[in-house]
Amino acid sequence: MNPLRKKRLLIILAILVGVGIAVGLALSALKENINLFYTPTQIANGEAPLDTRIRAGGMVQAGSLQRSADSLDVKFVVTDFNKSVTITYRGILPDLFREGQGIVALGKLNADGVVVADEVLAKHDEKYMPPEVTKALKDSGQSAPTPAKEG
Repeated sequence: MNPLRKKRLLIILAILVGVGIAVGLALSALKENINLFYTPTQIANGEAPLDTRIRAGGMVQAGSLQRSADSLDVKFVVTDFNKSVTITYRGILPDLFREGQGIVALGKLNADGVVVADEVLAKHDEKYMPPEVTKALKDSGQSAPTPAKEG
């Protein structure tokens, strides 16, 4: 083989190996940072992975909110009107958090089927609902309850 062609071939192979390593590292980093959304039905059916950061969302079930008297621990139930899942959270809930409204919680599912959230996101006005929650409710054959007007 001609020395010039051999040199070009080695350069091309080195570039391909470098690009392959870069793509592999990028995919590896993305895999660790992706938080997939799961509905309460999917979580109850065992489709959500344990000890992996996920997003869980639905409607906060009326009467399910329990606050600890001596700490910032909160426990509530989220439903998609088919199944429900318990979520625990330590911290201050968003101002717009209310029972009967849509939320998304980011956290890890433990072996007891409880989502231990480290972040809770609430809707920003009375007509908004997170898109994942809207889709989950639509898929379950339910629609979101219309909020009562205050006044």
